Amino acid sequence: MNPGGWTFSIDRGGTFTDIVAHGPAGERVVRKLLSESPERYDDAAVAGIAAILAEAGGGEIAAVKMGTTVATNALLERKGEPVALAITAGLGDALRIGHQARPEIFALDIRLPEPLYSRVVEVDERVTAEGEVLRPLDTAAARASLQAAYDEGFRALAIVLMHGWRWSAHEAALSAMAREIGFTQVSASHEVEPLIKLVGRGDTAVVDAYLSPVLRRYVDRVVAGLAQTPAGRLFFMQSNGGLTDAATFRGKDAILSGPAGGIVGMARTAAEAGFGRIIGFDMGGTSTDVSHFAGVYERTSERTVAGVRVRASSCPMTLSTAAVATYSSWRALISDSSESRSTCWAFRTSRVVRNPTLRSSSVPSKAMRAARTISSVAVMLDRDASIWFHACDSRCRVSRR
Repeated sequence: MNPGGWTFSIDRGGTFTDIVAHGPAGERVVRKLLSESPERYDDAAVAGIAAILAEAGGGEIAAVKMGTTVATNALLERKGEPVALAITAGLGDALRIGHQARPEIFALDIRLPEPLYSRVVEVDERVTAEGEVLRPLDTAAARASLQAAYDEGFRALAIVLMHGWRWSAHEAALSAMAREIGFTQVSASHEVEPLIKLVGRGDTAVVDAYLSPVLRRYVDRVVAGLAQTPAGRLFFMQSNGGLTDAATFRGKDAILSGPAGGIVGMARTAAEAGFGRIIGFDMGGTSTDVSHFAGVYERTSERTVAGVRVRASSCPMTLSTAAVATYSSWRALISDSSESRSTCWAFRTSRVVRNPTLRSSSVPSKAMRAARTISSVAVMLDRDASIWFHACDSRCRVSRR
């Protein structure tokens, strides 16, 4: 029973939007819609809520709780807001150089991912770790440089200054200056992630500036769509698996919003079925997520997503547009397109196992190939295991054999 009105739990993915609604009299209604269908509605979540309330003869909304891959997909597909980076003079390439990490230590051809920022503004200032001002902020030069970036079309700005996490006066002054000029998104590192170390703090500020405008446009669209209905609070799932109010939802905390909600739901569903140690395999139309749960929700404070370093609390998982999930000697390769369904291959060593009912329209690449059409596919994760994952139209079910 929900005496306060309807409660809507929504998973807004890149391809489909799933809605579970609980009514004031104990009703439960489930809806599945295409996330993008401009000829039918502006937003799938709002349209689904309206349809459910219309069928029920109206009613009030107690709460809307939503997990979304809007930020996830914007990062994976590099469709965020163009970002300018303001950083202490002399350190303009610090984030590009990064930590000098070598994930593939013997690789001879090292290809770094393209940075999210496309313009660098070096700011003449310097503060020591003890707070001593070695060089005062050159406000005139900074304003001229920021104005030039604004005139070039940039509206999102990430600010990271040396030791700005603790001595934030210069960053705060630049933030105020940028907003006066007209920047609509300003992510200062001391506000976004006030922790020591320039690179991690700067990377996170850039991610926040890159994704927050995309996220804010979506949140505003949902808020506007719900304005005509008596509504309670609107919550969004964060990367760490917790909910936050729509007004405080930021880009850096939204990268794994939808996938984190999947982990929470997976753990609860498995617990009701008597399982305490599980592997999650969430194949969507745009991205695929692989996770595990061993009785407690794990957290990580720093991770790399789609080649981008970010320092924010999140649930550990593997996320990709073409994810490879491994368990024992079996692997599953999922290749996807936002405009088509995914195709899944299971292979062991050099022998490729394929569902013979699937059609492939692409060319092979080594032992793996992608395709655009699929009706259903079953992937065996371990030849000795009795658990199969069955994926059908981007939905996953677990069954025992």
